[in-house]
Amino acid sequence: MEAEHVNVSRRLARTAAADPGGIAVVEPGRRGRDGRRTYRTLSFSELDADSDLLADGLRAMGVPQGARLVLMVRPSIDFISLVFALFKAGIVCVLVDPGMGRRSLVRCLEEVQPDGFVAIPLAHAIRCVLRRRFSRARWNLTVGRRWFWGGPTIAQLRQRQRSEGFEPSATRADDPAAIIFTTGSTGPPKGVLYRHGNFDRQVVELRDFYRIEPGEIDLACFPLFGLFNCAMGVTTVIPVMDATRPAEVDPRNILEAAGDWQVTQSFGSPALWNVVGRYCEHQGVGLPSLQRVLSAGAPVPPHVLQRMKQVIHPEGDVHTPYGATESLPVASIAASEVLAETVSHSAEGAGTCVGHRFPGIEWKVIRIDDGPIATIDQAIELPRGEIGELMVRGPVVTSEYVTRCEANALHKVVDGDTRWHRIGDLGYLDDQDRFWFCGRKSHRLQTADGPMYTIPCEAILNGHPAVYRSALIGLGPAGQHVPVLVVEPWPEHYPRSADQRQRLEAELQQLAASHPRTRRVQRILLRRRLPVDIRHNAKIFREKLVPWAERRIR
Repeated sequence: MEAEHVNVSRRLARTAAADPGGIAVVEPGRRGRDGRRTYRTLSFSELDADSDLLADGLRAMGVPQGARLVLMVRPSIDFISLVFALFKAGIVCVLVDPGMGRRSLVRCLEEVQPDGFVAIPLAHAIRCVLRRRFSRARWNLTVGRRWFWGGPTIAQLRQRQRSEGFEPSATRADDPAAIIFTTGSTGPPKGVLYRHGNFDRQVVELRDFYRIEPGEIDLACFPLFGLFNCAMGVTTVIPVMDATRPAEVDPRNILEAAGDWQVTQSFGSPALWNVVGRYCEHQGVGLPSLQRVLSAGAPVPPHVLQRMKQVIHPEGDVHTPYGATESLPVASIAASEVLAETVSHSAEGAGTCVGHRFPGIEWKVIRIDDGPIATIDQAIELPRGEIGELMVRGPVVTSEYVTRCEANALHKVVDGDTRWHRIGDLGYLDDQDRFWFCGRKSHRLQTADGPMYTIPCEAILNGHPAVYRSALIGLGPAGQHVPVLVVEPWPEHYPRSADQRQRLEAELQQLAASHPRTRRVQRILLRRRLPVDIRHNAKIFREKLVPWAERRIR
């Protein structure tokens, strides 16, 4: 690809030329009279033409290259076509999780100072109510029925003729492409600036590492992955689910779409695959066409890997790409390697092995530092096997935050003309150059007897048959943290009486006392559900557990 013109949308155009009739996107509809699901499809050539038309329409509205437009549209053909249209027009697409709650969402959008909204009617209504906060929002496009506000609708853009001689914007690798917000699992959500070069390299890294071929069919249980599919010549099937609540998915909808379209690949959160895997096990059904399952967002429990391995194609595998909003992908490991080798070490508190780095990634484990590290010469690299914090560099690693900009000093390290990103994760490299994740830096406990790390400690209690997951928290000031483990039992094992609760807590306290990783834990507390992140329903909000635990222990 020409160095001076880099844009993922060019990959869609090439796919449309090579396979014009190939199905690009499948959108679920209602059920027919026979009870079967109906679907709407769009070919690669139709998607390319539609996104051209929408890009041209945005230009006709007067939206300049580099403007920031918030995209708030449900997973759909419209969503995918609009993202490519924004890329083609050189407009910066702002993406934020609607499930983070209204207060956080409004704050994030206010901080990014958008120039307009491409959104469903409800989002526009909220924008109008809060118009003082979004005074710069001049260019607004309604996806659906326009109510009392101005601006065109997406239907109107599609009714016009494309301008003669339309050409996508000649963006360069360093030009801004999108602002994507972090989940806020360890602090306020931050707006991460993605450049066109970041997206283009992500496509290459994912395609080559997982050997994804044109013509494959992906069930996109995480909407953003559908954008990579279209750039790789892969069909995207959108499932019937609330993308903001993957843990509440109806597994029958996943099996239905997978069977109807004979999907070969699917990306979803660990929480989603936990639901699907348990359903398949209980019902004695499977996903025989599925050869590649991808799961990310948090460590994937071994029981999830085991179940999913049993229900997909016999030669298929479950892969767990590792990274962060600011740097993805960083590393990956397959369930076959985990179950055969690393899971036994993880169960004994070694951490979670996330595998080998992608070819385009460089990484170092450095001494833990809660302050800024301005330049690489200030970072102290640790020997293999010693727990420290991970930093990464490469073409998929983003260069800066554009909101909460003070975070740049804490996460970015200058090295000549490049920057390393401090992910904020703790762990170590083994003698095979694999990274073992031991928890977030902000979640580590600093006790009077030394540090304690979340993932190794939680693994000890997670091995109990009644425990679904657990969270290590520290009460009191740093340096004097009192270790407490909050446990979420499996629903069927949750105590129904005070006596049952006491017995289970005593069992877990005894288990903790028997292992060197957890013998310092002072209390075990049971909770029906642990608070988790919006995006994947898997990362545990340990900060929210601290005030709750303090009230319980008083």
